[in-house]
Formats: sequence, C-alpha cells, structure tokens
Amino acid sequence: MVSRAEQALGDVAPTLHRSGAVMPPVPARPAQRLPPSALVLVAANLMPLAGVLFFGWTVFATLLLFWLENVMVGAFNVLRMVCAQPRNPASWAAKLFTIPFFILHYGMFATVHGVFVLQLFGGMHERGFPTSATFYHAVQGAGIALAAWGLALSHGVSFAFNYIGAGQYKTALVPELMFRPYGRVMVMHVVILGGAFLVQLLGSPLVALALLVVLKTGLDLFGHLREHAPIS
Repeated sequence: MVSRAEQALGDVAPTLHRSGAVMPPVPARPAQRLPPSALVLVAANLMPLAGVLFFGWTVFATLLLFWLENVMVGAFNVLRMVCAQPRNPASWAAKLFTIPFFILHYGMFATVHGVFVLQLFGGMHERGFPTSATFYHAVQGAGIALAAWGLALSHGVSFAFNYIGAGQYKTALVPELMFRPYGRVMVMHVVILGGAFLVQLLGSPLVALALLVVLKTGLDLFGHLREHAPIS
C-alpha cells in the first residue's frame, strides 16, 4: 500500500511540474584555463626552482636572476611604448619625451637595485656604480644564464601574444605604460628582498629558498593574469 506521505509527494510533484515551478538545471561554468603566456611564465619560473632544488643555487644567484628579470620587464616596457598607437596626435609627441625619460629613470632605479643585490648578497664591493661587464660576469659566475633566457622567452611570448597578437597596443596609453613596471618592482622589493634576508639569516636552507621562488612565481602569475584579464 502507498503511504499518505508518498501520496502527498506524488500529488505535489506533478503539480510543480505542470506549474513550471521546477527550475531547469543551471549549466556548469566551463573551467577557466590559463592562457599560453601564463603557462610559459610558470614553466620559465620552474627553472630557478630547479636551480635551487637540484643545482645548489644560493640566495645571491636567485636574487640576481630576479633582478635581471626586472631589467627585462623594463626593456619590454620600452617596446610596448614604442609600439603603442595612441589616437591623439599629442600623445605621439609625448612619446618622444616619455620613452627617453623612462629609460633614464627606470635604468637608474634598476642599477641601484642591482648594486644592492651585488653588495649585500654577493659580497662584491666596487667604487661607484658597477659597469655592465660587472653584471655580465656576475650572471656567468652564478650560473643563471640559461634560466635568464627562459624568463626572457616568457616575457617575449607575453609581448607577442597579448600585446601585439591581442591588439593591446592599439588601446595602450603611454603614460600608464610608463608607471606600470614600478608596481611590480616595488612588490618584489618588499616581499622578495625581505624573504631573502630571512633566508640569509637562517643560513640559506633549501626549503626556505625554494618557497621564496614559489612565492615569486605566484606573485608573477597573479600580476600577469590581472594585467591581461579580459574586460567584461
């Protein structure tokens, strides 16, 4: 025999079906996939992680690579400003001032940062600012040249796919481009250098240095996805 509860449910179900009260199932959202440039970024950052875990990289070698990447960021930002196509004719004239000013200002900023890394973590002390040859020999001596090429490839892919391929250069504003790298560099200064001092005090333990590289990779990926997020 059918119970009263089952009869009640049997009566309600057809009623709801006929009245349209039952909502259709909500389609599942497609899984968000990382763009190719983000995948290349993560792959490039696996190289310094491998250097720390398997090749005995020190704090100095790791920070020198991160500094070198900041130089790459500035170089590609110059390319972005050169390739930008503002609609306002006055903005074209502004490029003649903005680009040299950025090269000078960011170049000095990066050089001071590099001196900081060389002296505090590399024990290299010279009078005045070091030359480009000094940094070149430091990179060769630290054994990070291959990883540096990997990071350069990552930024090159982002420039080609996102800035040129996706047409971002058509709407890019040169004044905004000029200040964009400084936010990234300041975050790296505070987080990475602070963490590096802690690792140095602890005696450069392997796990702590590896976590520092992972933290930097996460910051890079977050900033990359935020910068190139589609406008809804």
